[in-house]
Amino acid sequence: MSVRAIRGAITVENNDAQEIISATKLLLEEIEKENKLVRDDIISALFTVTHDLNAAFPAVAARQIGWTSISLMCMNEINVPGSLEKCIRVMVQFNTDKQNTDLKHIYLRGAKILRPDI
Repeated sequence: MSVRAIRGAITVENNDAQEIISATKLLLEEIEKENKLVRDDIISALFTVTHDLNAAFPAVAARQIGWTSISLMCMNEINVPGSLEKCIRVMVQFNTDKQNTDLKHIYLRGAKILRPDI
């Protein structure tokens, strides 16, 4: 079994706690569904938010959907001039027998522009 990572991102319209939590839940649920993740296999999740989002920690959403025994960390994304705003990103590390090519990285809403190749 190997450790792999899935990336994902989603944008929100406003710096609003409920909107951040709701969007993060949607993102995590899509990552779980599309990759058929087993929660016991998830090791950790690292979240970043752009400088314009500070109303809530995305990890709150993970706890609310039941990720209560998974290590979570929230950080600020590097503030590169001209980069996508109001964006929540995540990297989920997990144990799996899948290959990297089998993983489905999930980019929703305005974050789709971050990975036009998928």
